[in-house]
Amino acid sequence: MPLALLRLALSALGLAAGAAAAKEPPLFVPVFEEDFADPFILPHGGEFIAYATNRGLNLPMASSRDLVHWEFVRDPAGKPRDGMPELGAWAKADFTWAPEVMEVGGRFLLYYTARHRKRNLQCIGVAAAADPRGPFRDSAAEPLVCQPELGGTIDADPFRDEDGKLYLYYKSDGNNVGKGTTIWGQRLAADGLSVVGPAVALVKDDKPWESKLVEAPTMVRSPAGHRLFYSAAYYGWNADERLSPYATGYAVCAGPLGPCEDAPENPILHSFNDRQAGCLSGPGHPSVFRAAGRSFIAFHAWAATKGCRKADEKRFLYIAPLGFKDGKPVIGPSLRAARP
Repeated sequence: MPLALLRLALSALGLAAGAAAAKEPPLFVPVFEEDFADPFILPHGGEFIAYATNRGLNLPMASSRDLVHWEFVRDPAGKPRDGMPELGAWAKADFTWAPEVMEVGGRFLLYYTARHRKRNLQCIGVAAAADPRGPFRDSAAEPLVCQPELGGTIDADPFRDEDGKLYLYYKSDGNNVGKGTTIWGQRLAADGLSVVGPAVALVKDDKPWESKLVEAPTMVRSPAGHRLFYSAAYYGWNADERLSPYATGYAVCAGPLGPCEDAPENPILHSFNDRQAGCLSGPGHPSVFRAAGRSFIAFHAWAATKGCRKADEKRFLYIAPLGFKDGKPVIGPSLRAARP
């Protein structure tokens, strides 16, 4: 059974009872060595479905039954399947980023970023499907959220709170037009297809480690309350850089719409090259999900050589156990296939 396999994988890592320190390198290894940026993982019916930023397809998808062995979702001809073969009428292809899926009212809603045909800015749309593998269809004439005065909008994160109310988090894409960046929160209607009420600014790019850029929000209800994970700084890895500056932190929020305060220990996940712990470059765009009674955090990081140099333009999928201690997140060593 999938959950049994997952518990076996956790047990093999010594993680069944909580996050543990790595006993041997590396601390983090990818579970899917394909270009799979901005990952989001949806547990569904005994399996896990992952969605990623476009790579030839509008909506690449991968699946797993144990979180450590992944394959692309394929069509009958054996080719990787596009979960959203047609975009909304407002959007044009090749710029579909950071998809996330939530089940609402018996159907699956895909929140995605795409380029607005007329405005030539990134905006957020929502598409629906009866199956989490699609095909998703966006029937709206205009995006769900767009902030043209702020440079556009990207990185949608839908969230259902304990009381059942729905929320949407996103980034105003100010760095696209020479402005600052902000992470916003806003109520979603009960059907998930529209936003209601005013947008609230939750996190701004005002800390040195953020390098004037915050993005990729993920709201979580932890045992101690709401925690908003996000990434910051330039996402890339230039050839002249030792490591990518991209990193991940979090904010402590008084409620689903804040106010939020950046954690003083940020960033909690960042690039490193260590003889014992291994190599990690540009860990970011987190998403948090639950499986087998545990919380996990998925994120991407850049493909690297054995010498921890830039390998190519691929971002691999990583998954690690996530816990909380004294209200602070604790990330354990990443999942990996058991050794023979």
